[in-house]
Amino acid sequence: MNDWTIIKVLSWTTSYLKKYSIESPRLTGEILLAHCLGIKRLDLYLQYDRPLHKNELSGFKLLIKRRIQNEPVAYITGEKGFFESDFEVSHDVLIPRPDTETLVEQALKILKTYQGLCRPMMILELGTGSGAIIVSLARAVPNNLYFASDISLAALAIAKRNAEKIARDRIRFFAGSWFSPLGGNSRFDLIVSNPPYIPTADIQDLESEIKEFEPMLALDGGTDGIDSYRSILKNAHNYLVPGGIILLEIGFDQKEIMQSISGQYKEYEFIDFIRDLAGHNRVALIKKID
Repeated sequence: MNDWTIIKVLSWTTSYLKKYSIESPRLTGEILLAHCLGIKRLDLYLQYDRPLHKNELSGFKLLIKRRIQNEPVAYITGEKGFFESDFEVSHDVLIPRPDTETLVEQALKILKTYQGLCRPMMILELGTGSGAIIVSLARAVPNNLYFASDISLAALAIAKRNAEKIARDRIRFFAGSWFSPLGGNSRFDLIVSNPPYIPTADIQDLESEIKEFEPMLALDGGTDGIDSYRSILKNAHNYLVPGGIILLEIGFDQKEIMQSISGQYKEYEFIDFIRDLAGHNRVALIKKID
């Protein structure tokens, strides 16, 4: 067993994961081995000739077995990096993705625009999941009032822990569907959300890593994929200040249908779209009439 040094284990793991067509096999091996040993990835190479003990090899083998069954690395390690922070994740929440950073970046631009207000801004996230969006905003611009809701109590528990760790517990969380936990007098300057937007019939075509492991509640957008958008836009104007803004993450092909939905409500002034790094329309910006 003493022949199994860190570098030899990494070499074997890379070859083994390639046989199962696992994406980025070397990186995957590094992340899982560092997690198993409780060290940083850099330390793997600083300690490359360190032999692994029998219990360490056994623990690592269990992680590899989970990965070749297509379980996402983030669920195996229990964390995912997003917008300069590491977030706790579990099968109860969607894994934060780089596409969603486009929404956070746009929200930060809006918050900076309104920094001259004589009061703190009121920001609400609907369907917070791991809390990645609202926690990132609260960390970056702490002098505002932040709120978030989710229908899943398990997801809220994770979001609260992330808020405590990353944003110093600056966020107030509510349990319930969309706006239902809020009082009728609540008014926000900015509402953000990454709701489920995949058409039900399309879920079967998703990668197994997604459809078999991530929460269906956070994926299934109904027959045409826009049930959540309808619910949000139907009620959001009642919870926005005049001139308030909604930011919604959307599917790459949902621009036209979002234009159609928002146009059904006279309470909204206009809709704009922000592209992600791949050039896809990723965020819909909708403004309430002043």
